[in-house]
Amino acid sequence: MREAPRAEVALPTNLADMAARDAEIAAWVAHVDDVVHTAAQRWSLQLGPPFQPGGQCSWVAPAIDADGTDYALKVGYRHDEALDEAAGLRAWKGAGAVLLHDAYTDHDTCALLLERCRPGAALASVLPATEQDVVVADLLRRLWITPPPGHSFRTLQSMCDTWAAEFDGRRDVTGLDPGLGRIGVELFVDLPRTAPRQVLLCTDLHAENILRAERMPWLAIDPKPFVGDPAYDVLQHLLNIDRLDDDPAASAHRMADLLELDADRVMQWLFARCVLESRHQPRLGAIATVLAPQ
Repeated sequence: MREAPRAEVALPTNLADMAARDAEIAAWVAHVDDVVHTAAQRWSLQLGPPFQPGGQCSWVAPAIDADGTDYALKVGYRHDEALDEAAGLRAWKGAGAVLLHDAYTDHDTCALLLERCRPGAALASVLPATEQDVVVADLLRRLWITPPPGHSFRTLQSMCDTWAAEFDGRRDVTGLDPGLGRIGVELFVDLPRTAPRQVLLCTDLHAENILRAERMPWLAIDPKPFVGDPAYDVLQHLLNIDRLDDDPAASAHRMADLLELDADRVMQWLFARCVLESRHQPRLGAIATVLAPQ
């Protein structure tokens, strides 16, 4: 008997939009049907429609295995920043982040069988902004573990060196004062080298990447692990909050206080990151100007 034709895999909105702008993602999306079908067969999964609006580089959907156990299936394009997601989730063992049940890589794809978060609402849609700060701080404390012996995680220093080199090659398009640009790049390169301690970092923790769950009240998803300075790890949350524009120093001090970090160091990191991100987000250039070292 011939196998029934497979249903076409629906694309979440953000992934479809990214594929329309990026040739590499478009090439991966062109065979996402095969990728999803292979993963579903490997783990004997019945899949639901993908979560919306989804991520820009991955396809994620609820899944049930043959025993009726709930999971989330994530298949993603193997881009540089997310290479160690599975290794990070293994190291955290569910302490602050979703549990990883299994994973494999195949050419340009990484597939992860993950704990399903229920009810799964994002922190950004549940709590007011100042209460989000407290949840983010609590999760970061849990995630900042000593990297396991023999680990192969990349260093924050290596990431910062790469980003700084890319920025230097296009510094003329930012609209920033050249002196501020130079100071920001120098700080971005120097800060990882002077970190008082080295921990496993999430690097992409913000209120849209934290979901309401049953095993713990909140769990982090979609980490991009590196090893380095914990003061760096508050940046993505800070960059994602609207009140940063009104008083960036106060926002940096609040997160530093919640996590018992050096507030001056957090502000230096925030200034340097805003300088580098100003290429893509002009509003961050204005924030960098406010935070510039005197």
